[in-house]
Amino acid sequence: MSQHIDDPGNTPIAVLSSYAESLYNFRGDLIRSLVERGHPVYALAPDFDSVKKGRVEALGATPVDIPLERNGLNILRDLRTIWSLYRFFRTHRPRIFFGYFMKPVIYGTIAAWLARVPRRVAMVAGLGFVFINAEQHPSLKARLLRCAVKALYAVAFRCADKVIFQNRDDLSLMLDGGVVPPERVALVHGSGVNLNHFRPALPRRGGRPVTFVWTGRLLREKGVLELVEATRALRDDGLDLNVILVGGIDGNPGSLQEFEVRQWHDEGIVHWVDKVDDVRPYLQGADVFVLPSYREGLPRSTQEAMATGLAVITTDVPGCRETVIDGLNGMLVPVRSAVALAAAMRRYLNEPSLAAQHGEASLDRVRSKFDVEVINQAMRNILVGSEVVAPRNDERSLDV
Repeated sequence: MSQHIDDPGNTPIAVLSSYAESLYNFRGDLIRSLVERGHPVYALAPDFDSVKKGRVEALGATPVDIPLERNGLNILRDLRTIWSLYRFFRTHRPRIFFGYFMKPVIYGTIAAWLARVPRRVAMVAGLGFVFINAEQHPSLKARLLRCAVKALYAVAFRCADKVIFQNRDDLSLMLDGGVVPPERVALVHGSGVNLNHFRPALPRRGGRPVTFVWTGRLLREKGVLELVEATRALRDDGLDLNVILVGGIDGNPGSLQEFEVRQWHDEGIVHWVDKVDDVRPYLQGADVFVLPSYREGLPRSTQEAMATGLAVITTDVPGCRETVIDGLNGMLVPVRSAVALAAAMRRYLNEPSLAAQHGEASLDRVRSKFDVEVINQAMRNILVGSEVVAPRNDERSLDV
């Protein structure tokens, strides 16, 4: 059984991600806060290079290379991942494991349970391509893949002490399907945003067309195609606007091809900025943030835009709808509807003052709901809290 102690310092924590950049872009404030409280943090990911290692080390954490393929299911390679994680856990003896994204949650939590890591926490940061693809293209292959992933999640969640969800839709889906035990769930509103790092640009520039900005990985499920189609329609109607895409091509199966995006840029439909280390100048130079995504956990990009004082147009889908109160700090539009998206953009073009009004409401909302200090306090309570993290040698059975 667990003893009850206050946030014990010097408790080693292993954080596992499917790509290294997310460790400092999405979890940097959390990792830094854990290190500042005396916790040695191992930051595990499959794709470190010298620059990424340096960014993680600057947080005070130790970067660790782990063989893990972000996409696809390959039994032999995935077993190799579990074995590598198991060996790391047995050698370095972290007392807390925290994994996020699909494969880190599934394989990391199972490996941590096998290695008897005393406390294991998984975060579902969105259900991703597998669930979106099964909803959009309900082929036999897509349904089988979704069933396989749900079965793997069910095993992993029963190996976890806590399973964190970022929105109520994902939580309800997993609870209603019997995938996660109800006593193990927790709800945390995203990753939070550093309000000292993301600030509004005051005053905003006048005398230019209304500027819309999109940031993220260039994936189809992020609604990029709908945004381009909506922008093309508005330009065809003779409206003057700026639309900026900030992000790079990704290795995800849903990624756009570079030639597609470059063609839009060359045609003057959108202005494409490749992947950047700092999105703040692009947010501060815009009026409206657009994310017509098909499904999210709780999008960090939208929270960053809100902290910069932007109005938001996003879709009425899990994760996205958590960020916007329709008509207060932005507009919710139906998913996969370029027509509805164009109508929302047109309204801001016709009423530029509305964007400023909604941007002010975004600031109020992000300060009250998505402040990283508040979010990270909740995360630390779940990761460490007052629970025992001493080994539990008798806990070897799964309630599947």
